[in-house]
Amino acid sequence: MLNQLKSFLQTLRGFVFSAIMLVTLVVFLGVTLAASLLYENIISRQAEQTSQALAEQTFNSMFQVMRQGWTRQQLDTFLDGTADAFSDSPYQVEIYRGRVVEELFGSIGQPQTDSAIERVFAGSGEQVIHDSGLVRRVFPMQARDECLSCHVNAEAGDVLGVIDIQQDLNPITAEMRRNYIALFLGFGFLVFILAAAITGYVARRINRSTQNFKQRLEQVNSVKDFKQLDISQGQFEFTELNQAFTGVNYLVEQLKDVAVDKDILEFEIRLLEKFIITSDIVRDWREFIKDLLIDINTILEAHSLVTVFQVEDEGYELEIFWRYQVTEETRAQFEKVVRQQLEKSTHFHREAPILGIIHHIADPSIEEHATQAELTLQDIDLQTKSLLLETPKIGGVVGIGVQSEIARDPIRHMVIGSILTTLLNLVGSVKAIYKYTKDLEYYATRDPLTGLYNQRLFRELLGYEIGRSQRHKNSFGLVMLDLDNFKNVNDRYGHAFGDQFLQAFAKTLEEAVRPGDILARYGGDEFVLVLPEAGEEQAHSVAQRITQHLEKLSLITPEGNKVRATSSIGIAIYPTHSQNPADLFVMADNMMYKAKRSGKNAIAVPDENEVAEVFREVGEKNEMILNALEERRIVPYFQPIIDLKTGEIAIHELLMRIRENDQIISAYEFIDVAEKIGVVHKMDYQLIEKAFEQIEEQGYQGQIFINLSPRSLIIGEFITRVHALARAHNMETERVVFELTERETVSNMALLEKFVLDLKMEGFNFAIDDFGSGFSSYHYIKHFPIDVIKIEGEFIRNMLQDDKYMAFVKSIVTLAQNLGMKTIAEFVEDEKVLQAICDLGIDYAQGFFVGRPSQELVSSDPRMEAFFNKS
Repeated sequence: MLNQLKSFLQTLRGFVFSAIMLVTLVVFLGVTLAASLLYENIISRQAEQTSQALAEQTFNSMFQVMRQGWTRQQLDTFLDGTADAFSDSPYQVEIYRGRVVEELFGSIGQPQTDSAIERVFAGSGEQVIHDSGLVRRVFPMQARDECLSCHVNAEAGDVLGVIDIQQDLNPITAEMRRNYIALFLGFGFLVFILAAAITGYVARRINRSTQNFKQRLEQVNSVKDFKQLDISQGQFEFTELNQAFTGVNYLVEQLKDVAVDKDILEFEIRLLEKFIITSDIVRDWREFIKDLLIDINTILEAHSLVTVFQVEDEGYELEIFWRYQVTEETRAQFEKVVRQQLEKSTHFHREAPILGIIHHIADPSIEEHATQAELTLQDIDLQTKSLLLETPKIGGVVGIGVQSEIARDPIRHMVIGSILTTLLNLVGSVKAIYKYTKDLEYYATRDPLTGLYNQRLFRELLGYEIGRSQRHKNSFGLVMLDLDNFKNVNDRYGHAFGDQFLQAFAKTLEEAVRPGDILARYGGDEFVLVLPEAGEEQAHSVAQRITQHLEKLSLITPEGNKVRATSSIGIAIYPTHSQNPADLFVMADNMMYKAKRSGKNAIAVPDENEVAEVFREVGEKNEMILNALEERRIVPYFQPIIDLKTGEIAIHELLMRIRENDQIISAYEFIDVAEKIGVVHKMDYQLIEKAFEQIEEQGYQGQIFINLSPRSLIIGEFITRVHALARAHNMETERVVFELTERETVSNMALLEKFVLDLKMEGFNFAIDDFGSGFSSYHYIKHFPIDVIKIEGEFIRNMLQDDKYMAFVKSIVTLAQNLGMKTIAEFVEDEKVLQAICDLGIDYAQGFFVGRPSQELVSSDPRMEAFFNKS
């Protein structure tokens, strides 16, 4: 069994599997440990804070009673009551009387004190003790000036008693650790399945490539078979394998033409390792040529190697590599030979100058040749073999100089010539690849005309963005754009002007999109745009900005006419419209053609019918939502809002529920899913329709508040459709108030402004919900005709305990009153808060104390009537 496991780990499948398991589980263990320690620390701190609050509250309660004077019986009753109050809680509270009190009032039975209690009595101050999961606070009750009237034997600051509060955190931490262990086991099982799937997939793909390569080699049984062997790039599963096999293929092609004896074969084989061009060689090509020149000299004497390359249209760049240091006279003579060869070649422009000649020394340590290496012009000319690189025409020439004795050897001359030719090709290729690597890298990912990303890179980036969004649980937008009537521009003004038009269009798109957005030319006059971390509203906003920028774009044709650009734009949102890149692209593409069909120069997003069709079969909750929508099981609930001046229920907020069998499902369980699949506005229609029917049947005459989803802002017919429903059910528009949460409106102010103005045009009212929760509260007040402000519930809930919250509420109320806006306090959950907001002058109150959501429109509440009658 152990040997089998060892053998498995030595395979590629076992390596990938073990690596995934190890890394994932180590990371998860680390995160789990950190989270556990952090959670225990937080629990401990909360326990400290709670014990401090309990101690201060207990002491203050005793102080308030003691300042009025109390008897021994009242003291016993207070102590017993305190013990009973904490009997069912995780806290254990004991109160100890000090010696000062016992001296004056006598002693009573109390628990035995310990060292911590004694230290506090001795004046060490408040003690907080952590011991094996137990958090203990020992709180001194110090005498105040008011206490000295009764405690005549004490002075201000003396410790009259001690409150000992203890809480055992071990049950909480033990439960937390059990939960983490269960989570770890479940996660480990999922990682095991995922690792097995990934390793299987990777192993299968690599096995296919290696088997393919092996089968081709097994077919070689003779020299004839060897010459027919072809290992072409692009036939294997992975780029790395293709690159590796390209080098092998290059070697095979060189060996095919070898037909020499053993000595010559060995002579050539020793150079074969130089024929593989790697990225390191291309990057350090000069060092490669130096090393190559030194290696050549182990086989034959070669004094120099030359490269000449054209630098754009400016001239030529000449670099000469010497094996060793030569005299200045030799350098000058060699340069003269090179110039003469260039003048004879039709490959070069005679008018183009040689911009510079650079000499390199391959082996500076060779000094003995410095005085001997003095070659004549005739020697250099006869001993130099040159090659003009015609295929491909890379704009360069290379040459190599060898000693005449070997070059003129009749036996080996032919083989040496072929070897030198191969070396020259190798050097020329390395230099050419270096020269053009940057351009090749650029145009491998860019569209040559516009400079934008090309289609291939776009598809890779789209897949990357889907993976990134899955990990971070973000959405993103995919936008397809088509240049309207571009064919007419090409046909009428020519392709040259059409190219200029596409370049100007691409530049306008670059100026309109956000930093970090991915813009690509998909092909022809189609462009694509990925908007990271963008929802439908943001994508629509970017599309509108593009349209606005295009309105300013115009080009003058060769005939002097002015041509403008418009675009049809389609939008799809991940994961709302698809979680698959191909399907998401199809959705955006269909929307683009939908925009074209609507008259061009338009923006299209999937409507409810398209989205419902696409996502009808996804997930149980999706199916539940869609079925409820189709079967009209959207149920209106109404939460009452009271007028604080009259005590009457004047407003109801409309809330959405779904009836599933005998169960009523609250909106928080499905509203996010409904927004993701793009049907929430359709649910709103059904909800509003049913609510208006009920309002008409009951004869309700108050206002109705309706929550809006952000998607409603970009549904053009939303306001018109709601207006039609109100008219059909005799509902005056001024009784309908649309409310939008402040946090949801920040991303697109221009779209919100247009939406609010359209609301007001139709007679509806507008409210901002959770006012104060975002960062643009006063910006909204300044720019929008707001009728009602619903004050953030957190402020209302905490304003009696926190002066800052109270200050926020007061400032909002004052501002609203000065601007003629009504205010509603949310989260009114007890009588004290209700009384406080009445005193502040807030107009309306909403919360569970006022009334819980129900299926009925209520006209009064006995509890509220009793409250206002008492007030």
